Parts: sequence; structure tokens; C-alpha cells
Amino acid sequence: MDILSFVGLIIGLVAIVGGNAMEGGHLSGLANGPAAVIVLGGTLGAAMLQTPMPTFRHSFTVLKWVFFPPVVNMKEKIDHVITWSMTARKEGLLGLEAITDNETDKFARKGLQLLVDGGEPESIRNILEVELLTQEDKDLHAAKVFEAMGGYSPTIGIIGAVMGLIHVMGNLADPSKLGAGIATAFVATIYGVGAANLIFLPIAAKLKSTIKAQSSQREMIIEGLIAIADGENPRTIEMKLEGYLDK
Repeated sequence: MDILSFVGLIIGLVAIVGGNAMEGGHLSGLANGPAAVIVLGGTLGAAMLQTPMPTFRHSFTVLKWVFFPPVVNMKEKIDHVITWSMTARKEGLLGLEAITDNETDKFARKGLQLLVDGGEPESIRNILEVELLTQEDKDLHAAKVFEAMGGYSPTIGIIGAVMGLIHVMGNLADPSKLGAGIATAFVATIYGVGAANLIFLPIAAKLKSTIKAQSSQREMIIEGLIAIADGENPRTIEMKLEGYLDK
């Protein structure tokens, strides 16, 4: 669980609501159903219009990574690679077969299976790099859905503000209806800008960071497997892979 995401979201919301209260405002003043419908519905619709269905579905699959990211433990994975290399050195590549069957990481399991099957180093690299880049591209496109929503949201908020002002101008003769129109106008702008900068853009950035971390770990696994295929010494492999710990 990513505590920082929870804390950041709470602090952002509390700062806005608390600041509003310090200025003498009330929470009810920020609650406006029509403005929420305009901004959230319009933003979601625009994102759906620009996004293919598989990407849109995947975006909500990876959304959970903001608060519950997949485990990326580079040091632990390096230890696994060293264990694989020592097993291969003592028992040969076929000795990795039992390890392959018990490996929970699908990417690592595929690489180990290629080793056990006697694949050439260059062939193993090509196969795994294609998978890495394909998965990375798929995940990044999903993250960009939220980035796009962060771009659309403020503009939709302005549309909501203009609609509210139109409502106001159409009811100048009836002062009792002016307040609701003005409230919708200003609250829609707050919703649009707030949603973009407190929710959508931070979500996109967090997802991209998580995707990058996963890709770095997979790159490290590829380098380790190729080194094993080339018969390098486990100590040499460890020293090579430790460079990934700084990423």
C-alpha cells in the first residue's frame, strides 16, 4: 500500500476545504450537483471519445496502482537472479527447471523457460525486450488517459462557468435565481481545476513512475538472464546488476 498517495490526497482535500472554512465559507457552498455533472461527466466523455476501448478498460485496471502498486524490490530480485546463476553454474541450465515452475513473476518465468529450453542469448533478449516494451507501452497509454482527463477537466470547468453565467444573464429579471447560476459558474471552475491538479494529473504521474519502476526491474532481469546464458560468474553478474539499485 502506498501511504504517500493516501496522505497526499487527504492533505490536498483538507487544505482546500479548510482554507475555505478559514475564509468564512461553508462546505455546502462547494457542493453543487450541476457543476459536478458538467465537469466530471464532460471530462469522462471526452476521455472516452479519444481512447480505444481496450486502453480505457486497462486504465481502470492500473488505477489501483496509485494506492496499491505492484511490488518492485530490485534488491530482492537481484538476489533471485544470483541464485539462478549459481544453480545454473552447479547443475547446468536444466537445473533451473524446478525454479521455473515455482517462479511467480510471469516475466521472469518466461525468461527462465527460454534459458531452460536452450535459447541463444540474443534470441532471449529479443523475445523479452519485445514483451517488456509492449507491456510498458500498454501501461503508459492507460496512464495517459488520466493525463488527458487532467487536460480536459479545467476546460470543461470553464464551459460549466460560462453555462452558469448564461443562466444568470437569462434570469436577470428574477433575482431569486441569480445565486444558483453564479454558484454553478464559480464552483464548476473550482471542480475543473481542482480535479485536474489534485486527482487526474497526480494519478497519471504516479502511474508513470510505477510503470518505469516495473520496466527497470524487467530490464535488470533481462540483463541477468543473458549473463547466465553467457556463463558469467555469479559475482560478476551481481556487480553488474547492482547498478540498477541507483535507479
